[in-house]
Amino acid sequence: MKLEIFTDGGCLGNPGPAAIGVVIKDGAKTLKTLAKGIGQGTNNIAEYTALIYALQEALILKADEVSVKTDSELMCRQVSGVYAVKHENIKPLFEQVKHLTAGFKSFKIAHVPRAKNSEADALVRSVLKKASQDGCCDAHGVAEESPSSKG
Repeated sequence: MKLEIFTDGGCLGNPGPAAIGVVIKDGAKTLKTLAKGIGQGTNNIAEYTALIYALQEALILKADEVSVKTDSELMCRQVSGVYAVKHENIKPLFEQVKHLTAGFKSFKIAHVPRAKNSEADALVRSVLKKASQDGCCDAHGVAEESPSSKG
């Protein structure tokens, strides 16, 4: 199975309450969406966490080919090997991504403009908006999954 995955991560402040958004597609069909608070973090931690969740979901779905689209140019270039990972908090996340990608016959990651990542971006914004409206200090525990992901 070949999947196209859109990921995004963000936070209120940097660091601050953080959230992830993931959209997994098989052709034009959306198989799963994930919107989840991850507690306090930076934008980069949220971006990597979104990618990790996405790759784990792809493995659960038994995908053998994965094409990831992200609006994080930094993460894309780090995962592609163009940039080194220098920040100590990101290194373990990077290593986990590399470990997970070994589970696929084919793995590609590409940077896309935010406008082309609007579904994943909207998922992140929805979690962060709910967290800020609830007056909580972080977005941990706020999660939504698409109906198609529960079957």
